[in-house]
Amino acid sequence: MNPLDPTFFGDIDPPQRLLMGPGPVNAHPRVLRAMAADLLGQFDPEMTGFMNQVMALYRPVFATENHWTMLIDGTARAAIEASLVSLVEPGDTVLVVNFGRFGLLLTEILGRIGAAVEQVSAPWGEIVPIAAIAEAIERCGPKVVATVHGDTSTTMAQPLEGLGALCKAAGAYAYVDATATLGGMEIATDRWGVDVVTGGLQKCLGGPSGSAPITISDRAAERIFARRHVEQGIRRADISDGAGPRIGSNYFDLAMIMDYWSEKRLNHHTEATSMLYAARECARVALGEGLEARFLRHRKAGAAMTAGLRAMGLTVFGDDAHRMTNVTGVYIPEGVDGEAIRTAMREHFEIEIGTAFGPLVGRIWRLGAMGYNAMKHKVLLTLGALEACLAAAGHPVPLGAAVPAALKAWDETA
Repeated sequence: MNPLDPTFFGDIDPPQRLLMGPGPVNAHPRVLRAMAADLLGQFDPEMTGFMNQVMALYRPVFATENHWTMLIDGTARAAIEASLVSLVEPGDTVLVVNFGRFGLLLTEILGRIGAAVEQVSAPWGEIVPIAAIAEAIERCGPKVVATVHGDTSTTMAQPLEGLGALCKAAGAYAYVDATATLGGMEIATDRWGVDVVTGGLQKCLGGPSGSAPITISDRAAERIFARRHVEQGIRRADISDGAGPRIGSNYFDLAMIMDYWSEKRLNHHTEATSMLYAARECARVALGEGLEARFLRHRKAGAAMTAGLRAMGLTVFGDDAHRMTNVTGVYIPEGVDGEAIRTAMREHFEIEIGTAFGPLVGRIWRLGAMGYNAMKHKVLLTLGALEACLAAAGHPVPLGAAVPAALKAWDETA
């Protein structure tokens, strides 16, 4: 067999596309520069020092004092699965707060674990009232309550104030998937009283997908360490197994991962060094901007996007009272080919907007403005491009209305 010509495919040179969908988004240049730094061995003192810095940096991002605040190597779903497989034992009752695709993902993962899954649900485009969650907890007596904070499939943000108190009163643990909102909307881990919260870099934090921040309460850590079973090849006298059933995944075993991030430095896996650099820089960028200022910037971007879409005569999807600030759903007008418009935006303007999932496929577009892309000019460019593409496709739009409406909304949003 002839060797493959290494020049056959050419250099990687992707288009300079503006990613204005539900994620991923364009990474901050500082994050990309950080990823280019030299690699280190996983137990080099410089490397373990960076790991400790990451733990310190993400505590304020999660608004927590939790010691166990760190990274899971893998996309945001890796942290979701690590949390659920480590918290939930086969046969445990778990209540899922389900209001979109990613609530259904939680039920999928839990079903594979062998949990007895109960749901409290809302139609796509709405949220589940806290009173309904309280009633469901009373009804099924769950060991864990699991919810998404912001579900990009529906663009809704689930209110979580009081969730932790409900769970603790029932002897349950609270898990929150904040993949789509961490760094862009308030995540109040300690105030909400929730036990485990996970995120991702590729949305409001303005980084690449591939590393997942996580924070774990002492209460949840105790449950997880009770299931610790260190693999045979790395057993040590200073790390004892727990009495509980072994966690059903090796790679996603939070007990061993936590020992890896502790002073024990258990050799569980090789840390994804470049992704750790990225996560570290994402947090530095966010904290340097100031979280309140960052949340305001996302509110302004979301308000501007929504106002511009409505000024075009389009109908925004979902409940205004509980809309995510960073992703906006909008109905595709009758008679318009949604995919043809998305293609035109890519080909003519190098702008990507999102399609939809499940019952919303072919019915809505999803436009994001988050992280490095939650900027006034990027929102205005996106609205102008969408207006032009709709007009070119023969759909009547009030030309020139979207951008002034967006500018006004940006300036007036507090």
